[in-house]
Amino acid sequence: MKKAAKKHTLAVIPCYNEEATIGSVVIKARRHVDEVLVVDDGSNDGTKRIAEEGGAIVVSHKHNKGKSQGIKTGFKYALANNFDYVVTIDGDGQHDPDEIPAVLGNILNNGHDISIGLRSGKDTEMPAWRRVGKRVLDYATSFGNGGYITDSQCGFRAFNRKAVKLLTPRLNGSAFSVESEQLIKAHEQDLNVAHTNVSCKYKNLDTSAKDPASHGFSVLRYIIWLIAERRPLLFIAVPGFVMVIIGLIFGIQTVQYYIQTGNFLFPYAILVSIFLIIGSLAMFMGLLLNILPHLLRRVKEG
Repeated sequence: MKKAAKKHTLAVIPCYNEEATIGSVVIKARRHVDEVLVVDDGSNDGTKRIAEEGGAIVVSHKHNKGKSQGIKTGFKYALANNFDYVVTIDGDGQHDPDEIPAVLGNILNNGHDISIGLRSGKDTEMPAWRRVGKRVLDYATSFGNGGYITDSQCGFRAFNRKAVKLLTPRLNGSAFSVESEQLIKAHEQDLNVAHTNVSCKYKNLDTSAKDPASHGFSVLRYIIWLIAERRPLLFIAVPGFVMVIIGLIFGIQTVQYYIQTGNFLFPYAILVSIFLIIGSLAMFMGLLLNILPHLLRRVKEG
C-alpha cells in the first residue's frame, strides 16, 4: 500500500511520561503519515524533547488532563490544519506503527468512517486478566453502540475528517473512557465503524504508573453513565420503580408483622426506607433526564 501522505494524514500520539518509547513510535509513524503530532499531557520527563528530536510536532498541556483531553486536542489540531485522516496510536510502544497502513486501509479503500484496531490472535501478548477486563468493557460498550462488539479499549484507530468533525465537540469524558465514548457517540452519529486486526505488545512495557483495576472501573462507570444518559427511563427510572415496589412489599410485610405480634422490625423499616428513598429519587431523575433534552431542544428552536 502506498504511503498515506498524499491523503494528508495526521498521526496523533497522546502520552504522559513515555520518554523510553516515544522516540521509536514517532520515527516509525512518520514513515506512513504526513505529520506526527504528540500531545504531551503534562509529562515531567524527557517525552517532549525526545518526540521533537524524532520529528514530531508537540503540543503540551500544562497539567495532566487525561487521555480523553489529549485525543480531543489532537482532533482539534487536525481540524484546524485541514487534515483528511487521523490515526491515533498510544505512545507506550504496545502498538506497531508499521500497521498504520492496514488500519487506514478500511477508510481509504472501503469507505468506512472509523477503523478500530482489534487486538486478537497469536500476535497479541495481552495477559489473561487483561483479556477478561477488556471483554467486560467490550460488552458494556456494546449496550451503547447498537450491540456492535469490538475492541472497545484499543487506542490504535483511524478516522476520516467527517468522523473527527462530528466526534470532537461530543467527547466529554475524562481519563481512559475516550475509546468507549468514541464508539457510543459514533453510533449516535451513524458513522460507519470497521475493525482491523492488529498486534499488541505488553512484555517489557513499564506499566507500573498505571492501575489497570481502577482504570477499568472508571471506564465502566463512565460507560454506564453514558448509556443511562441516553436511555434514562430504561436504565434509571425503571430500576427505581422496581426498588419502590420492593420497598412497598417489605413495608406491608413489616406492618402486618407488627399488627400480628406487636414487635416492630427496625432493620426491615430501615431497609424499606432505603428502597423507597433511592427508588423514588431514581424515578425522579430518570423522568427529569428524559424530559430535559426535549425542553432544551424546544427552547433552542423557539
